Amino acid sequence: MVLIGFHASHEQIGPAKLLQAVRDAETVGFDGAMCSDHLAPWSRAQGESGYAWSWIGAALALTQFPIGLVTAPGQRYHPVITAQAAATLAMLFPGRFWAALGSGEALNEHVTGDEWPDKERRDLRLRESAAVIRALLAGERVEHHGEVRVHEARVWSRPEAPPELLAAAVSPETAAEVASWADGLITVGADPTAVAQTREAYRDAAGGGPLAIQIHVSLADSDAEALALARDQWSHATAPADRMWELEQPEDFEALADPTEEKLRSAVLISDSAPDLAERIAEVALGFDRIYLHHVGADQTEFLGRCESELLPALRRLL
Repeated sequence: MVLIGFHASHEQIGPAKLLQAVRDAETVGFDGAMCSDHLAPWSRAQGESGYAWSWIGAALALTQFPIGLVTAPGQRYHPVITAQAAATLAMLFPGRFWAALGSGEALNEHVTGDEWPDKERRDLRLRESAAVIRALLAGERVEHHGEVRVHEARVWSRPEAPPELLAAAVSPETAAEVASWADGLITVGADPTAVAQTREAYRDAAGGGPLAIQIHVSLADSDAEALALARDQWSHATAPADRMWELEQPEDFEALADPTEEKLRSAVLISDSAPDLAERIAEVALGFDRIYLHHVGADQTEFLGRCESELLPALRRLL
């Protein structure tokens, strides 16, 4: 059975309201949830960025379904700290916490004052960080000198079974790169062809485990309202893809955004019809084991209501 999850967007919603939203998501019938791990929002219009690791502990305590996060070890987080945090959550909530490891964006990582590496070095740093985290979760004492440095580290409180460590990848090239170490893959997108290429690249490189996808959607009473919502809250997604990882400030994304209707509709599934939206989600998510829906509005109440009455039943019939 395909898991249908709710994406909790820290960039757009304050921690308390987001906590209520994830509780409501479980009530209306979602099977799980995930969240972003940002220090800054993508745009000033979003205007939030709560600390994901604190929040996810509260969210797991107040729900019963699995919740994970996408995080970037190696710069803002030392991988030893990531391993310790993941171990504690996995002990407190056995079988319910997972993490997806990615190479990160300058938006969140530049604050350390360290050099932001090029793509090749970021990928190497991620691979080293994943190996360090796995070793620590296995109870090993770790010494490592490379893109990350670790001196005689151990994690003392560890779960009986380590949490899933998925890899986050957007491009086919990155998906193939992470296949050697990941427990599964999570990607993001609204283009069926593009996400299929990423999915297939991971499997072709012998990547195992579950395939997950996050899909941005905007559902409102009218198509015009749904489009306006996407333009207000998710315009940063129209910035040039090759610049997304290098920009440091929300203002930088705003300056490069091209929020034309065509560009917005290529990044976000926009609709006023739940059955139509369900069909488009199913098309994008073909071949994936887990789907995480992110409604790009800052208020999730109406969306969750329509999920319960319309969207989730329609989507389950199609999967």
